[in-house]
Amino acid sequence: MRISLGIRKLVVLILVGAIFLLANVWIVVNWLEKVGAVEFAKNVKSEYLTGTAITIILVLLILLVRPGKEVVANSGLLRRCPVCDHFLMVRGKYCAECGSKV
Repeated sequence: MRISLGIRKLVVLILVGAIFLLANVWIVVNWLEKVGAVEFAKNVKSEYLTGTAITIILVLLILLVRPGKEVVANSGLLRRCPVCDHFLMVRGKYCAECGSKV
């Protein structure tokens, strides 16, 4: 399976960012505490995120998503060649595997 150059660059950037974040996790945690984000999150959790609210949010998210393969197939992220059934990761007009028009 071939991955396009843009996707590879994105993966590398995400990995580098994650490594920098993990290397400085204590600095980030102290900064969030100084800013007051931790106390704000605790307040929001205790006031607004009751069990009933979480249940309702999850049910609404489940009802909003279309079931099955339609979500992935119609999103344009993953497509299949109609001839050889090969996954097409790149938005092209032709299949890289068999050369048929998609």
